[in-house]
Amino acid sequence: MKLAYKDRIALSFMFATAVVIALVFLLVYFTVKETVYSNLDKDLAFEAVKHTGEIVIESNKIRFVNKAEWEEIEHREVQVNPVFIQLIDTEGVLMDRSPNLKGAQLMFSADQKTNAHFNTQLSDRNIRQVQVPLTAHKEVKGYILVAMSLDASLMVINKLRSILLISYPLVLIGLFFISRIFAGRSILPIKHIVSTTNKITRQNLDERVQLPKSQDELYDLSSAINGLMDRIQSAINRERQFTSDASHELRTPLSALRGTLEILIRKPRNHEEYVEKINYGLREIDHMTNTVEKLLILARFDKEPLAANEQEAHIITMIDDIIQRHKKEIVERNIKIKVTNDSTGDQLVSTYYGGLILENIINNAVKYSPPQSTVSISIDDAEDGQRRCTVTDQGEGIAEENLNQIFRPFFRSNMLHNKSTSGSGLGLSIAQKSAEAIGAKIQVDSMLGKGTTFTITF
Repeated sequence: MKLAYKDRIALSFMFATAVVIALVFLLVYFTVKETVYSNLDKDLAFEAVKHTGEIVIESNKIRFVNKAEWEEIEHREVQVNPVFIQLIDTEGVLMDRSPNLKGAQLMFSADQKTNAHFNTQLSDRNIRQVQVPLTAHKEVKGYILVAMSLDASLMVINKLRSILLISYPLVLIGLFFISRIFAGRSILPIKHIVSTTNKITRQNLDERVQLPKSQDELYDLSSAINGLMDRIQSAINRERQFTSDASHELRTPLSALRGTLEILIRKPRNHEEYVEKINYGLREIDHMTNTVEKLLILARFDKEPLAANEQEAHIITMIDDIIQRHKKEIVERNIKIKVTNDSTGDQLVSTYYGGLILENIINNAVKYSPPQSTVSISIDDAEDGQRRCTVTDQGEGIAEENLNQIFRPFFRSNMLHNKSTSGSGLGLSIAQKSAEAIGAKIQVDSMLGKGTTFTITF
């Protein structure tokens, strides 16, 4: 049977409370019962002591001294809770008894311990009885049996038991429905959470769960859901922006290539014009190919974890290889590369991820440096045995408001859009993803008109 959550809470609470109530009811019942019997036994002991002083033991006979007076009192007064007294010898033979016993006789049990209280019957009446030995000269001559009616006490005990047995299920049933009501109120925030989350779709990501007033577990759950929705909305917004930027970056060279080809087929042209337009088209194709390759690299970061057996290489060796790959551009623009190595420890870093980081940052430094400027690359030791590589250029720099966006895919500052320098805006995104893959950190310091410094800590 499938129960609602509030019903399961109410049942759980009811079962737990049922055990507690049962223990309390048992404690009450046995406490009352023990109290009733204890008071009755005290009364029996008092009567036994009192009437023992009214007994005379003569040779083999045991009798009451003032029995006639006792009978007269019984005739004058109505006894509400009569006390029955009986005297017997050691063999259990009746010696004397109180007038209210009439023809009845209390039961003597040789198996009962001396001064022990026990329940028995007298003419179909429930009584509580005690038998106390009578001694003379340190010798037991007989017993005095004292009894009192037990009916009133049993009536109280039985009535209490009936009340507890009847009230127990009624209390539990009432408790279940009350718990169900409070449980329903307690899970109202959960219903609001479900209602709100059901309204959230890809087209409607602005809905948020209302936070409860009390900062309890439901408050934490609501906060966590809102935080999750913020991250999802941010990720989808980035995805939309990424898709839009990628479409734009690919559409622009395709449009240029299409326009160039349309111009070529409008009329016959000479050899030089064909060569010029074809070379322009090839450059656009190279630009698209470079953009697609970088997009594939970014996509690979989300699908492939870092390989455990990733090869490593020395930082200085990787830097030399990168400089050689860009040597033509460096020579054409007369850029000076200054490399210093002050590191004394191990300089090994991941060949693939470390190479992507250094390639993109050094490439940007060379690309955006003006002619006849200097790009400084230094390697030294950082804290905790790490290695630090600093790349500084003398380019136009990055505006302060753009520093927190430069690692976003396709982001290029407005200043760069007005320059002829080509680029896709993906290089620093790849460098940041690579740094996250190997636990490296990239810091940027830049001032407009004074250049930019990238610090990579491996």
